[in-house]
Amino acid sequence: MTIEITKTHDEAQIRGTIDARAGAIRNKNPEGVLPNFSEDSVGYFVETPLQQSPLREDLAGWFATWSDPIGYEIGDLKITVGGDVAYCHSLNRWTGSRTDGTHTDIWFRESLCFRKINGRWLITHIHESVPMYMDSSLKAAIDLKP
Repeated sequence: MTIEITKTHDEAQIRGTIDARAGAIRNKNPEGVLPNFSEDSVGYFVETPLQQSPLREDLAGWFATWSDPIGYEIGDLKITVGGDVAYCHSLNRWTGSRTDGTHTDIWFRESLCFRKINGRWLITHIHESVPMYMDSSLKAAIDLKP
């Protein structure tokens, strides 16, 4: 019984971390995104390079490429908690107008790993990806929808 209550409480805290990050992304607020990550976090983002620290990512620069608030949906979120580590995965979507006059509407996969540090669930690893066509083009399959 206590284990289940703790698990439910931990899942609620993790959802809070995910929601706080998502809200900050929607509002293009780097200072709201960063506190959700541990100091030693690692990120594999959709954009280059292959690996970087989420704390050193140029969020302000990326946010500046959007004209309006960013549409950011998190779908099919699944969370697994075990002790002081947890992970989740989801299918996410970015939508919105860009400063170059284009419109973005892309679904991507996201996995997050968490560690409970000083009583807070922080993201220690983030992995975003899009599938690619396995034909000779090897192009990103950004036209897919769940």
